[in-house]
Amino acid sequence: MFDVFRKHTKIMMVLLFVLVIPSFVLLGLDGYNRMQESTEVVAKVGKLEITKAQWDDAHKNEVDRLRSAQPQLDVKLLDSDGARLATLERMVRDRVLALAAQDARLLTSDARLARFLQEDPTIASLRQPNGKLDMDRYRQLAANQGLTPEGFENSVRDDISRQQVQAGIVTSSFAAAAVADVSLNAFFERREIQFANFLTKDYASGANPTEAELQTFYQVNESLFKASEQAKVEYVVLDIDAVKKSITVAEADARSYYEQNAARLSGKEGRRASHILISAPKDASVEARQKAKDMAESLLKTVRAKPESFADIAKKNSQDPGSAAKGGDLDYFERGAMVKSFEDAVFSMKKGDISEVVTSDFGYHIIRLTDVKLPVQRSFDELRTGIEADLKAQQAQRKYAEVAELFTNTVYEQSDSLKPVADKLGLPIQSIDALVRQPLPGAKGVLASEKFLAAIFSADSVAKKRNTEAIEVGVNQLVAGRIVSYSPQRTLPFNEVRPQVQQRVAAAAALELARHDGNAKLTQWKQDASKAVLSPALVVSREQASNVAPQMVLAALRADTAALPAWLGVELGSDGFAVVRVNKLMAREDVPMATRQREREQYTQRWTSAEAQAYYAALKDRFKVQMLVPAIGASVSK
Repeated sequence: MFDVFRKHTKIMMVLLFVLVIPSFVLLGLDGYNRMQESTEVVAKVGKLEITKAQWDDAHKNEVDRLRSAQPQLDVKLLDSDGARLATLERMVRDRVLALAAQDARLLTSDARLARFLQEDPTIASLRQPNGKLDMDRYRQLAANQGLTPEGFENSVRDDISRQQVQAGIVTSSFAAAAVADVSLNAFFERREIQFANFLTKDYASGANPTEAELQTFYQVNESLFKASEQAKVEYVVLDIDAVKKSITVAEADARSYYEQNAARLSGKEGRRASHILISAPKDASVEARQKAKDMAESLLKTVRAKPESFADIAKKNSQDPGSAAKGGDLDYFERGAMVKSFEDAVFSMKKGDISEVVTSDFGYHIIRLTDVKLPVQRSFDELRTGIEADLKAQQAQRKYAEVAELFTNTVYEQSDSLKPVADKLGLPIQSIDALVRQPLPGAKGVLASEKFLAAIFSADSVAKKRNTEAIEVGVNQLVAGRIVSYSPQRTLPFNEVRPQVQQRVAAAAALELARHDGNAKLTQWKQDASKAVLSPALVVSREQASNVAPQMVLAALRADTAALPAWLGVELGSDGFAVVRVNKLMAREDVPMATRQREREQYTQRWTSAEAQAYYAALKDRFKVQMLVPAIGASVSK
């Protein structure tokens, strides 16, 4: 077989040149490395694998979604290892629950999918005044998630099936009131304590370190006294705003957009209503809900008989803390702002009408429609500025990918300067004189990006002072930078940092004096309590710290109360030391039944959450989940 290669060496070399060399020209070694990295498996769920490329795509979509919903969100938080790992955990969870749904044959029928979509407030907002779904906006909603309408519906169908997996656990979980009370009473128990503080600051005058001690501390802890490496850096940023500046909207396009969207741009119908709420959570007992409903029916008869008294009755009887004091007034709101049953009632009424008793997850409502505000169609001139801004944003989104590719190629191909890319795309070259490896307090934008700082201070960037690659530091935001000048990290001389050294050594010495004195007093007072000099007695608990250091409160709550009084020595960190005497164990004070009921509900919620997490952990074992992400992944593998 190998004789063929020996006899036709030249032919084989030509074939290799034709097939292999162009690949390297097109992709480069970095390209090959990136291809290999993108197929790296980062997690397994049974036989299903999650690759790094899938993880990166999912995290980018998650970042895009969060930034769209919360534009003020700090990009640095979304770029952290913890945020990326959370995305991977969600991907694993989705696959685990999908397999569990498949095994249990928890399928979502077309009828159930249709019902779910009809009740979804986002879909409801896409309906036209005649009740029909605006299919163009529906397709846009799906496209924003990178899906076709069919793909979006399949995604929702899968979500419903996954939700069913844990529904049996979540809906059937409960905690008996007696069991909840035992735990809650123990958690809120109180202790009567007295204490004496031995604070570091009170021993400062006795801490006089010698020159030799200062020198020794400095030599042992040189790493504490280093000047950070710094660099003078130039950088250019490409984002949507930069792309928008290159776009001019034609008047004909703006007028066409206005004609197609005039009704939507003019706003939605608003309604103003007042309500009386008789609270009855959906998980309340049948008897409690019936009692609340009877009360609501009784109040309805009263307001129907005397409509002008609605506000006064609401002030006296409504259990909605947000609106009761205002006579039940909820101000103006549009469709999608309220729960469905409440909203359906309000938008079916005429001004001045009083509804029947309306049921919601919050309880029972009596509603009065006080005003209707119909949208007034606005002229093109009124809306022109906003329309042009919308069109610029849309065109910039479409154009961004093309400009981003040009940006990426230019900073790479002409890597000895940022001027070519700045001139080509009309971007300003920005600079900072003393950039350090870690984000400075208050840093914003690209200067707060750990990815950008890591690239700027990489060994290659420092040594060659060439452009970094184009780095994505936010949604539709790229940056490239280069070092102009660099100062490496250095140890500051002793004479320069002597005040800091003295402060540290003196503080440590004062703390040791405080600790020594406190322990001596603890030993003495245990033997003869009559000599103890303690504060007046205080009652502390997790609810009430009484301005006592949290370390002392926790120590008192953890103390063995079998034999009281109990003496404790408590470390207060750099603040010093404390001696605490626990005198009494005291039961929790009585609380109103409403408070106790609310705490039981919270306890049940946490119990339900714990059971759901335990069930999910069992599913992870069953489907043999493996987290293969090095370092950070090791700490969270199942």
